[in-house]
Amino acid sequence: MTPPLELHAVTKRFGPLTALAGVSLSVAEGEMFGLVGPDGAGKTTLLRLVAGIARADEGIVRVLGHDLTTEARRIRPFIGYMAQRFSLYGDLSVEENLRFFAHLHGAGIERAWQERLLEITSLAPFRRRRAEHLSGGMKQKLALICTLVYRPRLLLLDEPTTGVDPVARRQFWELLVEFQQEGLTIVLATPYLDEAERCHRVALLHQGRILALDTPQALQAALPGRFFELMATPIREAARRLRTWLEAHRVQLIGNRIHLLLDHDDELTPLLGRLEADGAVRVHDCQPITPTLEDVFLAHLTAQSTTLK
Repeated sequence: MTPPLELHAVTKRFGPLTALAGVSLSVAEGEMFGLVGPDGAGKTTLLRLVAGIARADEGIVRVLGHDLTTEARRIRPFIGYMAQRFSLYGDLSVEENLRFFAHLHGAGIERAWQERLLEITSLAPFRRRRAEHLSGGMKQKLALICTLVYRPRLLLLDEPTTGVDPVARRQFWELLVEFQQEGLTIVLATPYLDEAERCHRVALLHQGRILALDTPQALQAALPGRFFELMATPIREAARRLRTWLEAHRVQLIGNRIHLLLDHDDELTPLLGRLEADGAVRVHDCQPITPTLEDVFLAHLTAQSTTLK
């Protein structure tokens, strides 16, 4: 079966800036695929290329088997794209926004589908409320169903939960999982590592390049050695000392804790003794932990930075 999305050695430049550099990946039918990285990593640029809004300088982008270089117009009706600032029409009601976006994409209103979208998002009681009077979370849900109202086969979401409260964020993810389980292919960009862990597979992006690509579980398991979480006082001095003794990617300061990557368990006791030797640092606790996706990303990022120096 032809994958819904394929990128082969895709490069995109904006003047002297290379936003994407030789990116290759494929997304399977019905998969939820995450693009993870900080601002400037290339996530939005990649989604805009897939949506047919921009064109790659090098490489091939295929959606549903069609090359977007020559067939972008043909494939756009099958792509749903929710940008970071999805523009709802504030003076239109919830229902009117749905109708507008359906007609904008050349689709008629399917009453049963519209009603299901309103019910599943709990927006049915607010169908006649103007969009400008909705809460932030309700606006995000309306933006989502405006993207789904014309039944795309591939849904692209650019940081869809940025700026919404935790409850609305959880509800939004419940909607995504439900639509994905019904067969919708979803590609989303997110800066939130906890969200990325919900995806089937993720690509860790930095400065337009893929650092790693696999399932979150496989990426976590692939890190060599054992992770430990260390609590000490003063924490920054402890991190500074550890970084003088170990490779940079093995010591990650995360809030008031240090995540420490060691090759073997028996390295830990001598290291902690050395840390406390002169009394300037006091260790409170150190326990083995399962690495998070954040640990994976930081380890890859720091290792790459060290290699490039």
